[in-house]
Amino acid sequence: MGYENVLVEIDAPIATVTLNRPKVLNALSPDLIRELTAALADLDADETVRAVVLTGGPKVFAAGADIGDMADRSAVEQLSRDQTGRWISLAGFSKPLIAAVNGYALGGGCEVMLMCDLVVAGETARLGQPEINLGIIPGAGGTQRWPRTAGKYAAMEVMLSGAPVTAERAYELGIVNKVVPAEMTIEVAKRLARQLAEKPPLAVRMAKEAVLKAFESPLSEGLASERKSFYFLFASEDQKEGMHAFLEKRKGVFKGR
Repeated sequence: MGYENVLVEIDAPIATVTLNRPKVLNALSPDLIRELTAALADLDADETVRAVVLTGGPKVFAAGADIGDMADRSAVEQLSRDQTGRWISLAGFSKPLIAAVNGYALGGGCEVMLMCDLVVAGETARLGQPEINLGIIPGAGGTQRWPRTAGKYAAMEVMLSGAPVTAERAYELGIVNKVVPAEMTIEVAKRLARQLAEKPPLAVRMAKEAVLKAFESPLSEGLASERKSFYFLFASEDQKEGMHAFLEKRKGVFKGR
């Protein structure tokens, strides 16, 4: 996979995708967005990959959108190119997607992090939505995903003040799963990815879909969807393998079938 703005490393059964615009703190240009969504689409289709780590590297995750590219654009131009709408495919990634966050994850960078399934943050990470200071608001889900996870009042503080929160505060709010020494962030995320890659792929996919459904539908609809996925998995080879392995006191070997 050859890209300029993202680096892709496959070490099956996991892959690592690194944002690669270090001179501008991984600012999310249209080219980077296009390449990142294309890379993830390729990894989603790759049966040898079962989990993915998304990182900006050891120093920064992403400091937000490319303001120089946006400053003088009109509303019609922004609507026509719909750069924030392109993130829909990232949010729909079917495999576990783990953000490994060091340094700044601000604006669009924070929104990308929030689209991931799990977040490992380095101790020095700073997360937030500073768009209010530029006369705009988040446009890729920040105003929606923050309150669904951290609650109304924490979300209001982040949105209206524009001030970032520390990794520890984000952990308290449930925005990140783990806070680790910065030099360990990517390694811990990879370790977590490998743990998830050992699980039955179909069940992992259905579990992820069911949890996401809880954010988007009434309880009755979510429960109905959960039940259908639960019954569906009894048609899989992995379910038979998993249950028989449990009964036989051995480790299951899962094939995603």
